[in-house]
Amino acid sequence: MAKKMRSIDFRKKKLWILIGIFFVLFLISTQLITFATDIVWFRQIGYLSTYLRGVFASLMIGVPTFFGVSLLVYLFFNKTYKDFLVHFNTLEEENQRKPVKRGIALVTFVLSFGFTRAVVSEGWMNMLKAIHGVSFGINDPIFQKDLGFYVFQLSFMNEILLALSSLVVLLFLTTIVFGFLLILYLSPTLLDRHEEEREGIRFIHPEKRLQNQVSTFFVKRLRFFGAMFFLLIAGRSLMLSYFLLYSQRGAVFGAGYTDVAINLWVYRIDAVLASVAGVVLLVRKKLSKKFVLSLIGITLVINLGSTFLETTVQNFVVAPNELSKEKPYIENAIKYTKLAYGLDKIETREFDLKNDMTAEGLSQNQETVMNISLNDYRPTNEAFNQLQGLRGYYRFSDVDIDRYVLDGNLTQVFLSVREMDKSKLEDKAQNWINTKLKYTHGYGLAMAPVNQLTPSGQPEMVMKNVPVQSNYPNLKLEKPQIYFGELAADYVIVNTKELEFDYPKGESNEMTQYQGNGGIPLNFVNRLLFAMRQRDFKILISENITSDSKILIYRDVLGRVKKIAPFLSYDSDIYPVAVNGRVMYLIDGYTVSENFPYSQPIVNRNGTEKMNYIRNSFKVVVDSYDGDVSFYLLDETDPIVKTYAKIFPDLFKPIDTMPEGVKEHLRYPQQLFDIQSEIYSTYHMNDSQVFYNREDQWSIPSEFYGGEESKMESIYSTYRIPGEKQAEFLLSIPYTPKAKQNLTGLLIARNDGEEYGKLILYRMPKDKIIIGPQQMEGKFSNNDKISKDLSLWNSRGSEVLRGHILTIPIDDSLLYIEPLYIRASGENAIPEVKRIIVGYKDQIVMEETLSKALEQIFAPDGKRIVAPTQTVPNTGENGTMSDKIQEAGIKYREAQEALRNGSLSVYQQKVDEIGALIEELEKQQALH
Repeated sequence: MAKKMRSIDFRKKKLWILIGIFFVLFLISTQLITFATDIVWFRQIGYLSTYLRGVFASLMIGVPTFFGVSLLVYLFFNKTYKDFLVHFNTLEEENQRKPVKRGIALVTFVLSFGFTRAVVSEGWMNMLKAIHGVSFGINDPIFQKDLGFYVFQLSFMNEILLALSSLVVLLFLTTIVFGFLLILYLSPTLLDRHEEEREGIRFIHPEKRLQNQVSTFFVKRLRFFGAMFFLLIAGRSLMLSYFLLYSQRGAVFGAGYTDVAINLWVYRIDAVLASVAGVVLLVRKKLSKKFVLSLIGITLVINLGSTFLETTVQNFVVAPNELSKEKPYIENAIKYTKLAYGLDKIETREFDLKNDMTAEGLSQNQETVMNISLNDYRPTNEAFNQLQGLRGYYRFSDVDIDRYVLDGNLTQVFLSVREMDKSKLEDKAQNWINTKLKYTHGYGLAMAPVNQLTPSGQPEMVMKNVPVQSNYPNLKLEKPQIYFGELAADYVIVNTKELEFDYPKGESNEMTQYQGNGGIPLNFVNRLLFAMRQRDFKILISENITSDSKILIYRDVLGRVKKIAPFLSYDSDIYPVAVNGRVMYLIDGYTVSENFPYSQPIVNRNGTEKMNYIRNSFKVVVDSYDGDVSFYLLDETDPIVKTYAKIFPDLFKPIDTMPEGVKEHLRYPQQLFDIQSEIYSTYHMNDSQVFYNREDQWSIPSEFYGGEESKMESIYSTYRIPGEKQAEFLLSIPYTPKAKQNLTGLLIARNDGEEYGKLILYRMPKDKIIIGPQQMEGKFSNNDKISKDLSLWNSRGSEVLRGHILTIPIDDSLLYIEPLYIRASGENAIPEVKRIIVGYKDQIVMEETLSKALEQIFAPDGKRIVAPTQTVPNTGENGTMSDKIQEAGIKYREAQEALRNGSLSVYQQKVDEIGALIEELEKQQALH
């Protein structure tokens, strides 16, 4: 019976061993498959050297760490076990040795593997930056170290210290558990070896003696860990002395008077005493109780005394004379914050506001007037989806703003890519062939000038429909297919036996096959690898896949770029460019740090990244057809991007090699500009006393949209800067004094040519109260005629939306312009521009067109003013005949699509809607 039980136990052990082996093999094979497919993909995309640089760096830090920690942990626990046997005067028995050794090996592997993985995940890049870090050429004001030390080396040193601290803590906890397990495992043997002894009339029981021995054993271990903790505290104190440059205790961010005069010296004394204590604990074999108590007492006295001293100095020395004591540190904060955010190069100009604009003055600023935006990107996105979606599976995810030369004129436009949203396919169409082989791409884009509207107040398209139609030769698309985009999240396979859907064409569909250079050829090995990676074995067994087929992965352009260089930061607002017959995507790349001394930290607009240094150091271009990715070095003065360029010499290309035509569409990133404008609202004050008292604090005004008040967004506009010769594509934001609404400044970023990236602040005259945008919007709302009309339109069941209020400087005058939208009741109603409001000085005018509004203000004698193209919109509830015809066409195409997909209920609904539209058209025709 006993033999049978042992046989069952052995089988159970064998089963668990096999399960463990299979689990480890599964993990290893998964990692190997991912690695192998990554190698294939990076080679195809042209960034294999960048990928391998990261792999080799991980191995360079991971392998020595793993083996070094493994050796240390194994020797430590092996010695602990031997000391245990000696301490308890116990002989190791054969049946005890193997389980203990296996336990030590298991603990060693788990600790070493977990520790190494944690270190490698972030440590490899920080190690490379510490090694290759480029000097900033500027020293900090306290320690006189180059700023590169804080950005590159200090953070890596701190990570090493934290890693060592974590390792010591893990060893400490594991040692306690290991010791108690040994005692429990060997306790019968230990008790058997301790017979009861008699000493006079006093008995010492074996349990009591065992307890004494256990205590002595653990005290010795504690002394070692105590020494380690003291040495780590010494290192931490040295780190904290440098981290004072990020202190938030004083009047500004960074080290203040108390930090430099008190805390710095406390940290240094702490470091010395902790080092002495650690060395003494390691060297001395026996420690008296008096020494231990003295050590604890000194530590408490220093920490409590430093806290008391810091509070005393801050309250009785600094607080009564804070400005004089903190003045040099305030100056440090102003200087280094401006440097960190690129605000030290802002050009300040005085805006000599006279507000004496005339009709002749407007005619001399036609480039500005003709590019005044009559539309807003938010309702334009809705309009694009309704008017140019064409099918339910097409979607415009976002509307972007750019500028193109059309008929020789600089024209600002809205544009958006028509992407495939396969989640919108009918349920019956949601199969593998359709989602992976057939519906592989979007098609073309829609574009509308910001200054042109249809008679009904909708965007006037200059690129539209499928196939793409355009009257401008420079907007022709030879490759309109969008294989890589913002919504392309899944993989697809091209060049299969199944033809790809290209675009709808009447009652049928146009089909195509991929002709690009992108994608990974699906030979047998690659089919097997990607079938396992994607966990989709249809890739391996599908008869539609041939030797000419390719798999396209990482088709989301932002995810694609992050896969290549995950250590860099990217703007989430990607924008397309129609150039050279293709659609390209432009992505703004940032180098950031949160370790810049004395610089005020901020969180980006997504709330995902904290920083106190940022540069738009590079641009990324992604081809929507081939998927080619190129990184272009924009700011060669930035030490951080220069460091990355040293680490990855094949990653960046010179900006001069950017494709012809793409460079003209570079724009100053809105995310960076918003961060800079937020910081500059405080840090424009150069005088330490003014800064300390916040005497000239600014804020960004609010505006209304959709019935809600929110902080005004920065706006891309095209106008001529006062004093310049021609109109430019600009990004701007107004400032008002804090808690007030009058205009105090206008911050502008230039985007064109050699002027790209230059920031200009226009200061308003301090001897005048100038109406700000929020004040002007309030005047719009309080105007009797406007208020009456808004109430009337809202009462009809429609919704009135107010677009961006634009602040337009023209020569020495200021114009405020705001479009008004009306959204009719109904699920798919499109917001349409019905009125334009113009504010100038104390004059407020609301008209059907911008021309009429400008004429009423500047040419009351009837002189005509040429303004952006816009016909008189119809404000009736039923809209114009052309609207109804266009809507009927859309409904018809939707009905045909529903019929092809077998959705008869949707088909009947669309037919009924078309009938209702025809009845309305007949009524309007009868009126004419």
